[in-house]
Amino acid sequence: MASAPQANLPVFYQDLMPLNSRDHTAWRSRTTDKAPWLAGFHAVPLTVEEFPAAARNFPIIFSSGENPVPLALMGLNEGVNVFVDAEGKVAENIYIPAYVRRYPFLLAKLSPDSEELSLCFDPTTDLVGEFDEGAPLFDGEQPSDQTKALLGFCEQFEQAGLKTQAFVEELTKHKLLMDGEVAIQQDGVEQPFVYRGFQMINQEALQDIRGDILRGWNQSGLLPLIYAHMFSLELIREIFGRQVQQGKGPVAAPAA
Repeated sequence: MASAPQANLPVFYQDLMPLNSRDHTAWRSRTTDKAPWLAGFHAVPLTVEEFPAAARNFPIIFSSGENPVPLALMGLNEGVNVFVDAEGKVAENIYIPAYVRRYPFLLAKLSPDSEELSLCFDPTTDLVGEFDEGAPLFDGEQPSDQTKALLGFCEQFEQAGLKTQAFVEELTKHKLLMDGEVAIQQDGVEQPFVYRGFQMINQEALQDIRGDILRGWNQSGLLPLIYAHMFSLELIREIFGRQVQQGKGPVAAPAA
């Protein structure tokens, strides 16, 4: 899930810069209770390790096309996030995906032909800089405890990403993913709102999986992840209700 600086930037990141003691000796990292960078995104990448916690708050879907990625659905329409207000304040008592908590840092290759990952950050953020408050990123020329913790978190995220990739490859190997569609009928509206453009587990295909494979999935912990995804889809209607309550759409088409 890492990408080369200045090219193919992942979601949220406007730019990437390698963190180094030469240029950032006096820089600090500060925390925040707001995530304005999240407000305009309706879906956030998830790792499989997060499925049990995320499934309590969000529908878990898979992106469409090749190389699908698990996503926490935080809104049903592009640009709509029902858990973040206009100022970036995140709703209380919800799970914050690791992808969100990682920002503005990530591990990335400094050159396309390199296998080594370096700790980078988004220089457009106001969470990292040469200011008085926050935790120092360096102790002299050495990484500070804060930077070591950030590096450890990003390394754990990369490992979780590899496990997630293996999980999705197992699903695609057994042809368990299908194009998803959800129709929601709103009171007083003649036509249902239909949502597509994602993938989900095909329950009929799951029922046809051989028993020995299911047993192996149960022992490895893969089967509970499948069910976490399937059960979480019931929350799509709750997300729809939040959108309506917040006045964030959808808007019914006028009668012909």
